[in-house]
Amino acid sequence: MTNAKKQSMQAKAASATLAHASTEQKNNVLKQMAQLLLDDAPKLIEANKKDISKAQANGQSDHIVDRLLLTEDRIQMMANSILTLVELPDPIGATIQTITRPNGLKIEQISTPFGVVGMIYEARPNVTVDACTLTIKTGNAVVLRGSASAIESNKAIVHTLKKAFAHSQINPDVIQLLEDSSHEEAARFMKLKSTIDVLIPRGGASLINKVIEEATIPVIETGVGNCHVYLAESANPILAKSIVLNAKTQRPSVCNACETLIVHENFADQHLHDLAEELLHSGVSLVGDSYAVKAHKEINHATEDDWSKEYLDLILAIRCVKSTEEALAHITQYGTKHSEAIVTEDINERDAFFKGIDAACIYHNASTRFTDGIEFGFGAEIGISTQKLHARGPMGLEALTTSKYCIYGNGQIK
Repeated sequence: MTNAKKQSMQAKAASATLAHASTEQKNNVLKQMAQLLLDDAPKLIEANKKDISKAQANGQSDHIVDRLLLTEDRIQMMANSILTLVELPDPIGATIQTITRPNGLKIEQISTPFGVVGMIYEARPNVTVDACTLTIKTGNAVVLRGSASAIESNKAIVHTLKKAFAHSQINPDVIQLLEDSSHEEAARFMKLKSTIDVLIPRGGASLINKVIEEATIPVIETGVGNCHVYLAESANPILAKSIVLNAKTQRPSVCNACETLIVHENFADQHLHDLAEELLHSGVSLVGDSYAVKAHKEINHATEDDWSKEYLDLILAIRCVKSTEEALAHITQYGTKHSEAIVTEDINERDAFFKGIDAACIYHNASTRFTDGIEFGFGAEIGISTQKLHARGPMGLEALTTSKYCIYGNGQIK
């Protein structure tokens, strides 16, 4: 029996203790987790240094290294997000709807856990904390398969989190970390339909596509973020500059960062040169179409591939258009249905953009960087879903639940 199979069976067996746990019991474990992360912060940072050293030795970019990095501030943020989850209502056992039929049958739809959630993800150790705590709150066990690049950090985090069950009736086996990060083990993991109820991939396009193509477990598809900001003709230039700089430079290695800037030609004629100066000053490399290239000597020619790239780096593609319709067509062709933004003072133009865009999150006069579970008030997220079934957008507690129907009768027969 493989480790993946064995550990998923352990998680399934332990999930019963979590499914029957009270809200108070789950919240007590979460509070312990938050405190233990802070108490063990030096140990977590020490383990993380091993992953950071390996990434740097392998020539990873500064922005990829940043995704791996644990600091005292980031650990404090993790602890804070857990405490936010504690304060949120428990979704399990909630009545979604009640139906009374003419024959007297009373039907209640009740929120329930999935059972065992499988997570397969890359690089970021904070995902380990998000996955464990969201699943605990929603009564789900979790089997984690992180990447080799973060294995030391993930091992240390899971060790710390599992100590929170010391005085709980919940079996700590509800959290399982697969330490074998080989592709062969991942392939086996994705086919454990008998013990894993749902699989959530979180990472780059190659990982997500591989899981979608190879998994036999139902998959909630999280999204690659080829996100756009469109500066319409009526855009306020001060707002435009602030939003674009934030969306591109605040943290370029994440999926809600802007990768392509679309600019109305009339706005570009007046403001693109100065905006390019600001971006270049912030360390952003610029590529663009023939119209954009004319705006600044340091904007290089884009290739066709640039329009579909998720750079995750300080690189920005610029496309100039003659109309909002042309902007919508570009986003429809190259977007990944993640997060799209329009900067405009024209409400009709805003409404046309909102209606014309098929994406999980659409912004007016705001940065795409807000597509995040914490920013949406969810406490944390297990990923950003770009599909349309079950969940879409930042996935918090409700996205980790399903439902069952409880039917009450008094002798009805058909």
